[in-house]
Amino acid sequence: MISKMRIIVAAVLVSVGLGVAVAAPVAYAAPADEVQKGVDLASGGGSSKTAEPGDIIETIVRVMLFVIGAISVIMIIVGGIRYTISQGDSGKLTTAKHTIMYSIVGLLVAIFAYAIVSFIVDRFV
Repeated sequence: MISKMRIIVAAVLVSVGLGVAVAAPVAYAAPADEVQKGVDLASGGGSSKTAEPGDIIETIVRVMLFVIGAISVIMIIVGGIRYTISQGDSGKLTTAKHTIMYSIVGLLVAIFAYAIVSFIVDRFV
């Protein structure tokens, strides 16, 4: 039987890995020149070009992916803590396993949704 300490370490490593995998693309989503354009527009300088619908959709989806990723990582950690403190109670173990499983499924659904929306926006908008 796997010791609880190994399960805790594995849960923490998976959580950190998923957090980095989700946060890294979002953190690098806006290059410095795009940020500078936004600053120029906000301060009244620069061009007054309106935002494209595709850009708006992508920005909304990126923000939502970041939020969902953060919530998923937090819920994986909560599930790991529940698993650790369950003290062998089968009901609590099942609840903890479901929390972890549904968090991972939700994260995967969010990533696939981002991929689908990005594909559609790139091809059709």
